[in-house]
Amino acid sequence: MLAPQQPANERQRIHTLRLLNILDTHPEERFDRLTRLARHLFDVPIALVSLVDNQRQWFKSSSGLEVNETSRDISFCGHAILSDQILMIPDASADERFHDNPLVTGAPGIRFYAGCPLKVGSGSNVGTLCLIDTRPRVLDAEQRGLLRDLAKMAEQELEAMQLANIDELTQVSNRRGFQALAEHALSMSKRMGTAASLLYLDLDDFKALNLAHGHVEGDRALADFAGVLRQVLREMDIVGRLSGDVFVVLLLGSSANDGPAIIERLRLALGEHLGAGRRRYGLAFSVGQIEYDPQRHPNVKQLLSDAEGAMCAGRFSARAKA
Repeated sequence: MLAPQQPANERQRIHTLRLLNILDTHPEERFDRLTRLARHLFDVPIALVSLVDNQRQWFKSSSGLEVNETSRDISFCGHAILSDQILMIPDASADERFHDNPLVTGAPGIRFYAGCPLKVGSGSNVGTLCLIDTRPRVLDAEQRGLLRDLAKMAEQELEAMQLANIDELTQVSNRRGFQALAEHALSMSKRMGTAASLLYLDLDDFKALNLAHGHVEGDRALADFAGVLRQVLREMDIVGRLSGDVFVVLLLGSSANDGPAIIERLRLALGEHLGAGRRRYGLAFSVGQIEYDPQRHPNVKQLLSDAEGAMCAGRFSARAKA
C-alpha cells in the first residue's frame, strides 16, 4: 500500500478547509442530494463528499457508507487531491498503490474508485466528490464530464459556506466563523482538560494610517497583519477578524505564560514583513490575553469580553517598525 503524499500547498489547504467551518457538522440535504444523485446516475453503491483533514478524511455526505471518516493514510481521496484531474482506479486490487489497502481487502471492498477534486478559496483541493464500486469498471468521457459537473455543484455549496464565515479582505475567519470554530475548539479543550488562551489585538492609530496613506494602503496593512499572524501561529490556532482593526487568536494547548513569547515573535515577523515590502510606516498593536477557564467562560462571547477588558486595562502595546 502507498500512503498519499501531502500537496505542496498543504498548510494553505488546511487553512482553507478549517475556514469553511464544516468539519464534524451534521448532514445537510444540499450535499446529501448530490451523493444520492451520483449513486443513481453512475449506478454505484457508494458516493461521498470527502474532505481531507490533517490525519483523516471526513465525509460531509456518505451515501451508501455507514462510517463518517477514515484515516488519511489509507484514503483514496488523499491521492486524488494531489491533482486537478479525476483520479480513476478501474480495479484497486490490481493497482500497486491500493491492492493491499484495508479498504480493498476488507470492508467496503473497494474495486473501482473515481474522485474529482473539490477546489475552493485560493485554489486548494480540500476534498473530492467520489464514486466507489465493489466491482471493476471505468468511466467513459461523457461520464467523467458528468462527474465534473456534479463536483462543480459541490464546490458551489462549499463556496457559499466560505463566504458566510470568511473575511474577504484578510482571508481569516470573520466574527461568525471565529465564534463557531472557537466554540467547537473550547468544547474539546474542556472535555480533554487541555489549556487554551485568547489574544485580543487592536491595531493602534489605524485611522491615522488611513488618513496619511489612504484606504487602499490601510486595507493592505490589515491583510499584511493577518498574513503575518497566520505565518507566526500554528495550524491548530484559530485567527479571526472581529471588526475593522480588531483581531483575535485562540491559542489551543497554550497557557497565558506562552503569550509574551508569541507576541514578540509576531512583532519581529511583522517588522521583517513591513521592511521587506518597503512600507513607509510601522504598525503597533495593543494586546489583551485571557486564559480559558471553563467555570468563568461558559461561551466564546464571555471569553472575548474578558480579553477585550484585559487589553483596555493594560494597553500593552508592541510596535513593529518598517
